[in-house]
Amino acid sequence: MGDHDYALLERRIQKIEDIQAIKDLKARYANACDDFYNPEKMGEIFTEDAVWDGGENFGRYEGRAAIKQFFADVSKDIEFAMHYFVQPRIELSEDGATAEAVWYLWQASTLKGNKAVWLSGFEYDKYRKDDGRWWKTEMKLEILFLTPYEEGWHKVKIIK
Repeated sequence: MGDHDYALLERRIQKIEDIQAIKDLKARYANACDDFYNPEKMGEIFTEDAVWDGGENFGRYEGRAAIKQFFADVSKDIEFAMHYFVQPRIELSEDGATAEAVWYLWQASTLKGNKAVWLSGFEYDKYRKDDGRWWKTEMKLEILFLTPYEEGWHKVKIIK
């Protein structure tokens, strides 16, 4: 193998490692959400200038401090949550410094007052790599449905 082949191989390996690091970051995000929306863990995921956009239902928060405060507050209304992020489509920029991803979200939750619900949607993420570490710079939630557990997702729609 020539130098060109080694350089190509290194780029391919780096891409695989970056995609895995982004998947690991998303898993840490899910873990922070499922840990009663732990604001301190959220601070280890988002950049200082990050945006978390939950749309008209959950609001938009700019900056790490605002995002942490949102999660500290939302844990008072959501008593339990289990986030499943699947089928990611991750696209790295040509220079490998940024990335975008789309994740399917399936979530079982218990709202304040012991109300069990199903939530389904998409999360659209943006990431940035600083000093070899990936950070989330933006997250936008698109809810397909949020429905009572007892009614299933096809009978009563709370949102949409």
